[in-house]
Amino acid sequence: MLTASEGSALIKAKASELGFLACGIARAEFLADEAPLLERWLAEGKHGAMGYMANHFDLRLDPRKLVPGAKSVISLAYNYFNEPSQLDPAAPRISTYAYGRDYHKVLRKRLKPLMAFITERFGDAAMRAFVDSGPVMEKAWAQRSGIGWIGKHTNIIRQGAGSWFFLCEIIIDLELSPDAPATDHCGTCRRCVDACPTQAITPYGVDGSRCISYLTIELRDAIPEEFAGRMAGWAFGCDICQQVCPWNRFATPATEPEFKPKDELLALTADEWHGMNEVVFDRLFEGSAVKRAKHAGLKRTLAFLRRDASS
Repeated sequence: MLTASEGSALIKAKASELGFLACGIARAEFLADEAPLLERWLAEGKHGAMGYMANHFDLRLDPRKLVPGAKSVISLAYNYFNEPSQLDPAAPRISTYAYGRDYHKVLRKRLKPLMAFITERFGDAAMRAFVDSGPVMEKAWAQRSGIGWIGKHTNIIRQGAGSWFFLCEIIIDLELSPDAPATDHCGTCRRCVDACPTQAITPYGVDGSRCISYLTIELRDAIPEEFAGRMAGWAFGCDICQQVCPWNRFATPATEPEFKPKDELLALTADEWHGMNEVVFDRLFEGSAVKRAKHAGLKRTLAFLRRDASS
């Protein structure tokens, strides 16, 4: 019979073997510190049109409501860092994470052997995996499990690695040895706050309704006129707050082949982006997170960017 600390060490070793950047463990408990913060963020309307963020409030704050009897939350980080270099500097940009295959699909596939290993070594444990899905506050669990701290831009930053990674979780009814929470190392730096062109970031807070990622992905209506001239060429998502973060000088290229950018996508000219029809869109972004915006949503954003460029 493995002890809690031996079980934790075994799971972490397997996660590393499977290619995960980091693995940490926290006790499955009510997120008392996060509850009032989430309530205020929602009350202030900072979730914009993302109505789903207000759903399942109690589930978001207590993993034991998602997995009855849960004792541990296993948090994992998976590197996606690439430096995609578009041949046309005037071409609209998409967030680095979206150049390859949809991370939801990739990470679910990478989690399966880890979960199979846990079942093999620990028996028929009750567990559920989440990849930026379901009512799980993944950043809170990543911080509690020692993966990294929540930076001023609200992304998780890991010492020696930066922030270019995805998060996922396994909520499980195993008693595992928890890690110490990560401590904050942003210091007095506010580069992410100052660099945000839509002023969406306040230290340790993001007004989601002003974030370029929200405006280009989540928002289905017309982009508000107040953001004209402030989109910085982003057609899907935005990387600015990560690009300016000093901790990302430690980032290393991802080894995941499914995150490798397509050469054809990098070669698109600005005119080809703006002239893209639905057939080309479906072919270029098959299996990509960009499909979430749909062709109509991308065309809406591109039209907004082109109007800015010509004015």
